[in-house]
Amino acid sequence: MLYNVNKENIVLENLKLANGFFEKFRGLMGRKRLNKSEGLMILSCNSIHTCFMKFPIDVLFLNMDHEVIAMRKEVKPWRMVNFVKKAYITVEMPEGTIEHKNVEVGDLLIMK
Repeated sequence: MLYNVNKENIVLENLKLANGFFEKFRGLMGRKRLNKSEGLMILSCNSIHTCFMKFPIDVLFLNMDHEVIAMRKEVKPWRMVNFVKKAYITVEMPEGTIEHKNVEVGDLLIMK
């Protein structure tokens, strides 16, 4: 689960962790969609691409303290999100989650 400490709400109920090479490489490729409250947390990651994906996603970039330092809404398939300075964790989630869950830069997100 991904929990927003600042807003005291759950951002994602089902959060998968990708920290190995294969898990990071595969990411969300090959998936037809993400369920409403499902996401992928990628460790040691400061940029992403959506090549070979079939759906748009929202993306959060967190620093080592789990603070949101950047976000990208509605990243369409076959796009690149360039390097985000000081980002250590990337969270990929369904399109619209950032707005629906009111996530903002500066929010502290923890995995429970």
